[in-house]
Amino acid sequence: MSDICLLFDSDGTLVDSEILLAEVMGELLPEFGLPFSAEQYMEEFRGVRFQTIVTTLEERFTPLTPARFEALEAGMRARMETRMRAELCPIAGMPAALDALAAHPKAVVSNGPERKIRCALESTGLAHHFEGRLFSAYTLNVWKPDPALYLKAAAAMGHEPASCIVIDDAAVGVEAGLAAGMQVIHLNHFPEDERTPQGAIEIRHADELAEVIARLRRTAQV
Repeated sequence: MSDICLLFDSDGTLVDSEILLAEVMGELLPEFGLPFSAEQYMEEFRGVRFQTIVTTLEERFTPLTPARFEALEAGMRARMETRMRAELCPIAGMPAALDALAAHPKAVVSNGPERKIRCALESTGLAHHFEGRLFSAYTLNVWKPDPALYLKAAAAMGHEPASCIVIDDAAVGVEAGLAAGMQVIHLNHFPEDERTPQGAIEIRHADELAEVIARLRRTAQV
């Protein structure tokens, strides 16, 4: 692991966007006949593909026509981009952590659309750390927890899975990284409610990230 590649999730890992997304969805989904709250997103659906969330709610309440789904998704994306550009902040400690990890190749691997990833990085001043190395589930047509998303990103970066470290805050991302055969660091924002899966390393603040990665490199080189 002397030449490691760092694969970062975006929402909740690099940028503090999940509460914004939860609020937008809590406002918009009920307008389309799908009862939902910001708290429900945070408790049940963090990191989950938008279409999967809507499908689950349709099964519980009422199905949408394709046109209604398209209108819902377009409205959600537009509202979210507006709020991100006005309010989005990086995860506490992440800018300094990325500076400390500047020597490592790195990419963003997200279940979100590429436009949203770019907006998040630009809005928080983190884009220069990744130089366009963005891997979107919408572009690659595979979503976490399917490990193929991380595997495709690793291949595009020219790295074997064993030489990659995934940094992800959500259960679906941690599961995907472990299934891909990668080392996984779980940035656990809710340790009182969420357990880090066996095989992953838990950290609770981005300040811990650089030292954990340095330790993994030293261990691999012994």
